[in-house]
Amino acid sequence: MTRLPLRLRARVRRLTRPPRGSPPGLIQAQPDAPRPSLRVMRFSEQSLEESRPASTDVPTPAPDASVTWLNVDGLGDAAVIQRIGETYGLHPLALEDTVNVHQRPKVEEYTEVLYLVVRMPRESAGGALDTEQLSIFLGRSFVLTFQEREGDCLDPVRERIRRGRNRVRRSGPDFLAYAVIDSVLDAYFPLLESFDDHLERLAEEAATRPSEQTIVRLQQVKHDLLTIRRAVWPLRDALTQLYRGEHVLICAETRPFIRDAADHAFQIMDLVETQREIASSLVDLYLSTVNVRMSEAMRLLTIIATIFIPLTFIAGIYGMNFDPDASPWNMPELRWAFGYPTIMLAMAAMALAMVIWFARMGWLPKRPPKRRRERNFP
Repeated sequence: MTRLPLRLRARVRRLTRPPRGSPPGLIQAQPDAPRPSLRVMRFSEQSLEESRPASTDVPTPAPDASVTWLNVDGLGDAAVIQRIGETYGLHPLALEDTVNVHQRPKVEEYTEVLYLVVRMPRESAGGALDTEQLSIFLGRSFVLTFQEREGDCLDPVRERIRRGRNRVRRSGPDFLAYAVIDSVLDAYFPLLESFDDHLERLAEEAATRPSEQTIVRLQQVKHDLLTIRRAVWPLRDALTQLYRGEHVLICAETRPFIRDAADHAFQIMDLVETQREIASSLVDLYLSTVNVRMSEAMRLLTIIATIFIPLTFIAGIYGMNFDPDASPWNMPELRWAFGYPTIMLAMAAMALAMVIWFARMGWLPKRPPKRRRERNFP
């Protein structure tokens, strides 16, 4: 799948929204969305049960003190989404936002359920960065996560649950929801580290050997950083609202961890803003380097043209068809035995004198200094 241009992607997002005049809470699946695939993890401190039920067999919340984590990959069947919402008592407006995957990160409180939206980073087939909507429902004994398609960054959370007695197994569903959000935020840090290395290479390329591909790659980096900024900026505000508010579904022991996740979001935003400034400065460096090279080329061409102006003048004079036999003043040099070499030597001397004068004036392009090889000291 190739990456669509920005205008075309915005057009596609507008087309995938519900039609105008639709009643609120309408669950309308996108025609190209994959069909739902369910994955259930039901655990407590002493037990763990994993299963992959059919989409027609929606599991119910556990009646005991265990936590149920239902993960849904794919939103292509509105009937399955509706059945899950009825089973867990989800609000229709929240289900509508779950299916329409153009939501910004947010936190909404419904009766007995908290609805959270985060954006997971995902690399598209064309190599560009994109984000996927992850909808999280937090209840008293369950956590529901809805993804657009299979594949996510939540495997570390699943491994922590399988590992045995740890904080995730001992805590309630609120800590599981925090762990999911924290895993999504942790997925952004390797991307930002790769952007650091990429910007360093682009800085050297922009200063030494700029090309058209340099500015294209710089613009792609700026677009990817803007994608991360759009995904993390509202999530930072939502997490701040979450740990500062009084939510009955979030216990006091989990609030410090949510505050730590919000701090991670602040760190990501600081890194993104720093890298955006670096990318903008590299664009200026690229333009400056190109302008300097163009100025040097234009100066060299101007010097060459200036040298050939008097030479062309001399050649033009002796190219005129005057007959020396008609008058002794009509180009007597044409009768000289060494007239041709004399004129050529005079033209060469004039060109050499102009080159020396240009060099003394400092107008000739200078060769860049050779890069000294760095010695590796033990």
